[in-house]
Amino acid sequence: MLTETNDVLPHLLTIVGRGVPSNYEITVDGELELVGADPLEEATVVTDHSAEGAVDIGVMWFRFSGQMANVHVVDWNGVAAPDSPSTPEVHINYGVSGR
Repeated sequence: MLTETNDVLPHLLTIVGRGVPSNYEITVDGELELVGADPLEEATVVTDHSAEGAVDIGVMWFRFSGQMANVHVVDWNGVAAPDSPSTPEVHINYGVSGR
């Protein structure tokens, strides 16, 4: 069953750390919300349409509406995907419930 948040923000973005400190920036053309974590605790800056932060291990989840406008991930040396195997994995799922 979809929750009210899932109805309004029907898409899910997952960022999976690979054990190396890495940075990410994401932008959507709709609304964006961090799920299941405190932005201050995770050192994540979240606005209505974008987020940026760091991840080394673990998973970050974001719900969003609209379409993805930009995803940029770099490893601790600033090397972007796909040139670095250490950059986080990014999964984008449209129209999913849960999380």
